[in-house]
Amino acid sequence: MAKIWTMGELLVEIMRPEADMPLHEADVFKGPYPSGSSAIMITAVARLGVSCGIISGVGKDAFGKCLLDRLKRDGVDDSLVLVDDDHSTACAFVGYASDGSRSYLFHWDDTPATMAKAPNPDDERFADTEFFHVMGCALTAKLSYGDEIVKTVRAMREKGIKISFDPNVRVEHLTNPDKSEKSFEIIRSILRETSVFEPGVEELKIVTGADTIEEGIKICFEQPYLDTILLKMGDKGSRVYLKDGTVIDQPLYSVPVVDATGAGDTSDAAFLCSLIEGRPIEECARRAAAAGALGVMAFGPMEGDISAENVDKMIAGTYL
Repeated sequence: MAKIWTMGELLVEIMRPEADMPLHEADVFKGPYPSGSSAIMITAVARLGVSCGIISGVGKDAFGKCLLDRLKRDGVDDSLVLVDDDHSTACAFVGYASDGSRSYLFHWDDTPATMAKAPNPDDERFADTEFFHVMGCALTAKLSYGDEIVKTVRAMREKGIKISFDPNVRVEHLTNPDKSEKSFEIIRSILRETSVFEPGVEELKIVTGADTIEEGIKICFEQPYLDTILLKMGDKGSRVYLKDGTVIDQPLYSVPVVDATGAGDTSDAAFLCSLIEGRPIEECARRAAAAGALGVMAFGPMEGDISAENVDKMIAGTYL
């Protein structure tokens, strides 16, 4: 039975191979690459040796096969992935700028990526589950799907399963006046159930409405179940906050960056796996940083050489 489950989007990415190739101009792409923040995270969990599964959906098409083949190859339980005959698999076109920023063009409205329903929490597949993980972009891409994830999170929490949450905020989902208020309501509903929170700095401020990191952390720890925060700080590394006041700084590992897509999702995975394995919190932070470093060294969001052995080598300085 899976120790970690997630519910979120499965999609393929079709990517510009080099920086400064705008999406609106005719030029070459590479792909499809299996992707989706939830998928990136959960396949990393599997490659790190922890049993896991995903609740999602794909079309009965070539892109869907790309995703299902990858889940099976990595050892992710895909028994709760809907395969839909009538709708195409979600996809995203991705461009890069020389300053490291990215631009996206998503095609996931009315795709199986946002059609899965809340499962029965008493399903035996959840009998040994310790964490149920949520990625924020899955919550706000389609609000009805966000409601299904909220339903699932509440049911899992009632079973005693801990909730982990990376808000992974897509600003374009929150600036639409028709969606923003409901999107924030969904995000904050998840935060109220969360034990382990894994935001970036700007996401922390957006979700809490705080002006500073310190204020945002204080607001977070007012939530009833929250006890651990992994704050991802870009080139400054990461910082772990515990409810008891412990603060741990973790620098980045210096590696050649080929593609930063999915680095935070991979760090989430390693952090949760380390918690499940009962490692000291300092080691959890180190392993999260090391896994993220492995992820950025390959082109494609899930193509990093992720394994527990390679995480050990990165920490020891023997991987490169």
